[in-house]
Amino acid sequence: MRIKLIEELPMATSAELYQLSWVIEQLLADPRRIVQVRAQLHTGQQIQYLHWTDGKSRPAKVLGMHGDHVAIQDAGYSKAFKVHYAAILTEPTATSTESSPTPADVELTRPTPPPEVAGRADFRVGNRVSFTDKNFQHRVGLIVRINQHTATLDCDGQKWRVAFELLRHLVDV
Repeated sequence: MRIKLIEELPMATSAELYQLSWVIEQLLADPRRIVQVRAQLHTGQQIQYLHWTDGKSRPAKVLGMHGDHVAIQDAGYSKAFKVHYAAILTEPTATSTESSPTPADVELTRPTPPPEVAGRADFRVGNRVSFTDKNFQHRVGLIVRINQHTATLDCDGQKWRVAFELLRHLVDV
């Protein structure tokens, strides 16, 4: 993030801040970002998350995953609560949260953009593909039919209808 922009935020109008807030909410709600984080999580996993009130990193345990939030248990609180997937730190931080990072550190830790979403045109009948089912089990199958929004797969004798966005091509080596 550019330091000059942060320094100028207090001088922005309320309407400009509201517009910026809306843009950020839209970016955080992008399913590609949620899937990218969710694929790295599992129930019972110890994680670090950014606490909303002070912005500091805190340890917690994943209790469950829901739509656009993760249920976590922070040892500092008596009951579980939900945080947005964007609050989960998926990579260990090299710098302490107590000290402010230098612009060079911010540049080095900039996250990669979310992966491109595959569409109907990217797949054909007979392609071998993989996907992760709702129980986070890795499945491999053969496309037997292309539908409007999904592909019908044969996975070890079971038929699956899977959205194109969840499919990944398999490459034989």
